[in-house]
Amino acid sequence: MPAALLTRLTEQRERAARVYAEDRAQGLPGVWLPEALAVKNPQAAMAWEWWWLFPAERPAMDPRSGVVRRHHGHEQRISRSLSLAARRVKLGKRVTAHVLRHSFATHLLLRGVDIRSAQELLGHRDVRTTEIYTRMARVMRGEIRSPLDDLT
Repeated sequence: MPAALLTRLTEQRERAARVYAEDRAQGLPGVWLPEALAVKNPQAAMAWEWWWLFPAERPAMDPRSGVVRRHHGHEQRISRSLSLAARRVKLGKRVTAHVLRHSFATHLLLRGVDIRSAQELLGHRDVRTTEIYTRMARVMRGEIRSPLDDLT
């Protein structure tokens, strides 16, 4: 977690907690849980631990059950926000969450983070998936020189 985002993330958690409290006060059902978990622990859906960090703006009908409940914010909201931010600063490039993920991975390797740590941060099962980013890092860094070349 970048230290620069801690304050904003804390503020978002507080906003989510207010929405959670409002939904509980209104008697709305909790979050949708997979069937086995919902049967095993029926109270979990109402627990703060299962609540969304980025809840939707308003409740909506659950298409699986027909129950009106609050869902998580839609992924398109993030995509639209990223695109709008890129346009506002006249970046002139297509910006998506996936592009940011690629950038994050490449810059980890450029900063000297070992491949296994990068694999863990990215959630890749196979290190070969992470190794794809080493090619881009190598191109961005330039040719790798031998330390002995610095002696001359």
